Parts: sequence; structure tokens; C-alpha cells
Amino acid sequence: MESTTRASRVSAAFVKIAQTLVDDYDVLDLLHTLVEECVDLLDATAAGLLLAGPDGVLQVMASTSEESHLMEILQQDSGAGPCVDCYVTGVPVTIRDIAGTEDRWPEFKELAAAQGYQSVHAFPMRVRGKAIGAMNLFRTETGEMSEEDIAIGQALADVSTISILQERTIREAATVNDQLQRALNSRVLVEQAKGMVAHTSNVNTNEAFQLLRTHARSHNTSLRDTAEAVLSRTLTL
Repeated sequence: MESTTRASRVSAAFVKIAQTLVDDYDVLDLLHTLVEECVDLLDATAAGLLLAGPDGVLQVMASTSEESHLMEILQQDSGAGPCVDCYVTGVPVTIRDIAGTEDRWPEFKELAAAQGYQSVHAFPMRVRGKAIGAMNLFRTETGEMSEEDIAIGQALADVSTISILQERTIREAATVNDQLQRALNSRVLVEQAKGMVAHTSNVNTNEAFQLLRTHARSHNTSLRDTAEAVLSRTLTL
């Protein structure tokens, strides 16, 4: 029964991601769906995702908590950490005990301890042998990730990457760059809108993001358009 239940959950996660394969799909919503589903399926505490822009510079694109967001910001700014290594090598990086990494990533290790994270598992966002980013799964306990969980995490990351660079964009490099740049620009707008909603509604940034996302979904619009409406003060949440 347990196996069947988990198989159903895995199938449901792939269906959720597949549903983004429509015209004018929202890349940010896809990436947030990916990290949320991976946290739920793979017994992680939190997740974060870095995506490279047309210039190859990594940017934080999705996270499931403010703590994991800070972990990704640190790696983005320092250019060091398991997510960065995963992006550079294009292969998964598994750290069963962050405290035991010695001087490999001192800043990352220090912040992880402060946030209560003891292990991390990174998956490359890759297509045709080329990585465009990486996803981190954080846990508050030490330990390895099972081979099954690694396979599921990588498969979800691969499908999401293909979704971003689907057929209508992958044919032309300039179009791919435009798609990624739009996603990066959207992320900035959403972060600004989160701050405004948090301030005006007296909620934390996690709750502010959920308000933005819920409104976008219930009104069949994108996170970007919702954020722009909030910032232009034509929408109040």
C-alpha cells in the first residue's frame, strides 16, 4: 500500500509539471512547483533553485522558505557551494553531513548550521548535456539520499528543464535567451511585490508569496502579471 501511495504521488508530481507545457506557461510557477513537489516527495526540509541567465550568471529563481532562499543567495553571491558545483559539473552533488565538509565551503557550512541544515543534495537542471542551473534539497538531519530518491529528484529536474527549453524555444538560441532573461526579470518583480504585500498586509514574505501565487492561479494569470499589478497599485492583496 505504501509503495502504491508513493507511486501515485510521484505520478501526480509529473502530471503537475506536465500541465505547465501550455502556451504562455509561467516559468516561475513551474520552478516553484518543482521545488515544492521535491520537498514533499523526497523527505526534504526545504529547497532552493539557481538558474543561469544568458550571461551564465546564476540567479536565485525559487525556494520553499526564507532560510533556503538565504542559502541560495549566499551561493549566488559567493560562487561557491554544492548548487554551484552541481551546475558546473552537471552531475548531482550529495553532502550527507555539511559539518564534515571542512574548508570546502566555509561560508556555506556556517550559514547552513545557523539555519539548522545538516545535509544537502543538489541536482543539475540539464538538457542535452548542458546544465542551465541546479536545485538544492536541504535536510535537518544528516544522511545519504536513497538511489530511488536521487533518480526521482533528477527526473523531475530534467522534465522541468525540458519544459523551460521546450521545442518552440530550443530551436533558436536567441529565443532561449529571451525566455531565460524574462524569467530572471520576472523573479525581480515578484521579489519586489512580495515585499510590498508583506508590508501592506502585515504578513511574512512566505505568506506574501502564497498570496501572490494563489491570486495568479485563481485568476488564470501569471505571477509576473500579478506582481506588476501589485507594484503599479492596481491590485491589493
